[in-house]
Amino acid sequence: MDPMKAALAAMKESSTSLLSALGILRELVKARLVALVLITTLTGYFVARVASSDWLGCLHVLIGTALVAAGGAALNEWWERDLDARMERTARRPLPLGLVDATFVLVLGLVASVAGLVYLALVVNLLTAGLGVLALVSYVLIYTPLKVLTTLNTFVGALPGALPPLMGWTAARGEIGAGGLALFGILFCWQIPHFMAIAWLYREQYAQAGFRMMPVVDPAGRATGWSALLSAGLLLLVSLVPTWVGVAGFAYGFGALALGAAFLGSTLVFTLERDRSRARIVFFSSIVYLPLLLGLLMLDSALRSLG
Repeated sequence: MDPMKAALAAMKESSTSLLSALGILRELVKARLVALVLITTLTGYFVARVASSDWLGCLHVLIGTALVAAGGAALNEWWERDLDARMERTARRPLPLGLVDATFVLVLGLVASVAGLVYLALVVNLLTAGLGVLALVSYVLIYTPLKVLTTLNTFVGALPGALPPLMGWTAARGEIGAGGLALFGILFCWQIPHFMAIAWLYREQYAQAGFRMMPVVDPAGRATGWSALLSAGLLLLVSLVPTWVGVAGFAYGFGALALGAAFLGSTLVFTLERDRSRARIVFFSSIVYLPLLLGLLMLDSALRSLG
């Protein structure tokens, strides 16, 4: 073979291998979930920022939080590798397919998690690191095993998912305030209808894998629907707290009210008649609602700081 062609072929093979490895790593750390975590963390920091806050500090909390989130995701995939193999939606993850060794994933998760927590403790502050510990422990050691034991797992799992914006807040201010708790409450309440919709859409697969999601033990869907509806109603109220405590202005408050009412309406439709099409409406409404609300909150904060 011509040396030049051989070199090009080797480079192509090396590039393909690198892309494949990056793709596997992206799946192991649940890159899309980590991205959501970083967006909510950034929101918490941006809204809480004070005169002493700086964007280098923001970068530090994002780095530490990303490591903790990625490590927790890898540990979750390691823990659930056998169960994931039983579900169509997760069977093509790297571990069920045998694309990577389970021990490697365990070590990856532990190293990333510890590195992130140490980084937060040394570079950000101990309070934020402590919240990171709470998020990691509740996600990996409590929520993950509870998924095969009780339908309450969704409510427990909402705790680690709601902590990132509070971590952003504490990174900026060094304390937990009413505004930080409001951000925590928003993310906590939002997750319930979001994941109830997902669980309803994939309830047969969850049942096959042995996960005790609410729609699995609630085939009629009444408890599922009411959980989504009540959580969306509480979300509407909690989303107004930033205005009540002076973290956001009335423009945000009116926007939050409109968005919350629309989201609540989608869950009401699902509660009245539980089927796949209405569950999809709740799911898509949830993924539209959250970025709009967070964007509105950040815009309001930016405008208030300029004024």
